[in-house]
Amino acid sequence: MAAPPAAARVPAERTHHGDTVIDEYSWLAGKENPETIAFLDAENAYTEAMTAAQAPLCDTIFGEIKARTQETDLSVPSRKGGWWYYSRTVEGKQYALHCRRAVRPADTGPPGTGDDGRLDGGPLDGEEVLLDGNALAGDGQFFSLGAFSVSPDGRLLAYSTDFAGSERFTLRVKDLASGETAPDEIPGTFYGGAWSADGSALFYVTVDEAWRPYRVWRHLIGTPATEDLVVFEEADERFWVGVGLTRSERFLVISASSKLTSEVWLLDAAQPGGEFTVVAPRRQGVEYEVEHQVTAGVDRLLILHNDHAENFELAQVELAQAPLSGPAAWTPVVRHRADTRLLGVDAFADHLVVHLRRDGLTGLRVLRSGGSEHEIAFPEPVYRVSPGANPEYGARAYRLGYGSLVTPDSVYDCDTQTGDLTLLRRRPVLPLPGGAEYDPADYEQHRLWATAPDGTQVPISLVCRAGTPRDGRAPFVLYGYGSYEASIDPGFSIPRLSLLDRGFGYAIAHIRGGGELGRRWYDHGKMLNKINTFTDFVACARHLVSEGWTSPQRLVARGGSAGGLLVGAALNIDPGAFGAVVAQVPFVDALTSILDPSLPLTVTEWEEWGDPLHNPEVYRYMKSYSPYENIRTDRDYPPVLAVTSLNDTRVLYTEPAKWIARLQAEAPGGPFLLKTEMAAGHGGRSGRYDAWQEEALVLAWIAATAAPA
Repeated sequence: MAAPPAAARVPAERTHHGDTVIDEYSWLAGKENPETIAFLDAENAYTEAMTAAQAPLCDTIFGEIKARTQETDLSVPSRKGGWWYYSRTVEGKQYALHCRRAVRPADTGPPGTGDDGRLDGGPLDGEEVLLDGNALAGDGQFFSLGAFSVSPDGRLLAYSTDFAGSERFTLRVKDLASGETAPDEIPGTFYGGAWSADGSALFYVTVDEAWRPYRVWRHLIGTPATEDLVVFEEADERFWVGVGLTRSERFLVISASSKLTSEVWLLDAAQPGGEFTVVAPRRQGVEYEVEHQVTAGVDRLLILHNDHAENFELAQVELAQAPLSGPAAWTPVVRHRADTRLLGVDAFADHLVVHLRRDGLTGLRVLRSGGSEHEIAFPEPVYRVSPGANPEYGARAYRLGYGSLVTPDSVYDCDTQTGDLTLLRRRPVLPLPGGAEYDPADYEQHRLWATAPDGTQVPISLVCRAGTPRDGRAPFVLYGYGSYEASIDPGFSIPRLSLLDRGFGYAIAHIRGGGELGRRWYDHGKMLNKINTFTDFVACARHLVSEGWTSPQRLVARGGSAGGLLVGAALNIDPGAFGAVVAQVPFVDALTSILDPSLPLTVTEWEEWGDPLHNPEVYRYMKSYSPYENIRTDRDYPPVLAVTSLNDTRVLYTEPAKWIARLQAEAPGGPFLLKTEMAAGHGGRSGRYDAWQEEALVLAWIAATAAPA
């Protein structure tokens, strides 16, 4: 076994609320320090040496992902005005091409779709390429788009690019008729943007030094960016700002939101030089979002809110009464239900579609203007359904996405008048060379329930090969997240097949802190309830073992970002519950980060984790579970693979670097490996082949560690 690099131990003192901590690895926060880069390079070399024997398996798995994927592929076109918009990929190319084709009189539906729900992947006849990601990326190691928005008249394209992974984008405007890009560029922008109705003005967002999007600007087309004006600035450091349009495109929308509170401002999109007006002034703890609709002669705002409605309800207010109105003036459209979490609403000329969650599964409900309604139903025991691309306000068909642990991602159009579903595309899963066609019947999926220490029943979604024996011999991956009310819904994965076909099972722990069972499920896994998230995950691991699905030495815990905090904390709670751990861009030094308000995201996170800087109770609580603070020396730890990115602005590379350095120095067991992508951000490598290679490395490590040959 190669020896891990020995990180220098440089004592640095930190004192809060009378508690002094000596952090010997805090020096690794110096990104510009050559010694930091040397340490990361040494860890990469150590990881490469320790995984060298897995290289053939990694290459094999990469080949399987590539062979099963239709590399030249086309998304289902979505209609907007006189155009069909879509993206496509080309074999051998890392990034997508973003395209459109004019609507033709003979078009009865999206071009290129067939009765079998597949597209051939080639360019459509008459295609216009709006943006080629490969040409923009050039020979760089990273490329990402932050905005892609065509003006209402279809003449201009606003797009933004990031070439480092830092999520700081440069905004540009392209004339689609001439193909020319305007000479002025706008650096330091955030995701998204919104056009005025006539395309004369573009609204965009910039970030402050802590990476918080806080200003909305107006750019007049044809004028220098230096003349752009700030139309909104958010002073409260807990709040993020975004800008967009209602689906009707009648109003420009500025949304200011913290983790607990929100506020919406509107401006007539036909009057871009006007002043934004607040819909309802913010009140601590009240969240709301706004859509616009004109139906049956009523011009109204639709307001999804949680005022005295824990799981949210949908209300309406006539537009003439809307400015400065509060919940007292709002009339319910879909009332609050304790068993149903309302997630969003899409408004169209003749109907609404409500996105919801019930019994741990997502759903869609169509409300017609005549008063009738129906929910779109699917027969599988676990699945996910979500809104698709629906840019056309007057459309009768509603585009949705569907998939399950065994059903590849599928795109349907639902006739909102009849309820009929039309399959437009099911993602192809190509056979391996000499292999059989993919058959969902070769796999089985289940919904299980584990019992947490406090008696709470925690759902688990599970998939494995049909007939997998329940004698404890099958290796398993248990995935979890459990923060921000984000739900890990059961969906399909081509790379996962490389594990399933090697005898692995795969399970998702739907733990508290996520949103699978409504707002209360989230509230019981945050702030001073956060430890529930970790004990739920351990309970799920122990349940898989007790039911015979696997054994502790063959169970791999996997999580990323806040899910990295999850697996790191669960590992400290019960190291013997797992045979290996994969932590990707892991938030494992949570207390140190949340104590520092100068870091990206920290102040906005205080409503998720608590404020340890000013609250001693929160400080003590976070210190009790932060993985870096609680490494044990009395129990052997299983092998750990941590993957991070040097340019990550959400979870700094420093956290996994310190964590692995300390594990290597103090914890028995292992080995403990760190792989740092030196030219990537929070999402890892950006090119699809690069991303497959990264995933193949992780899957090969999992296979070799949990099910050694």
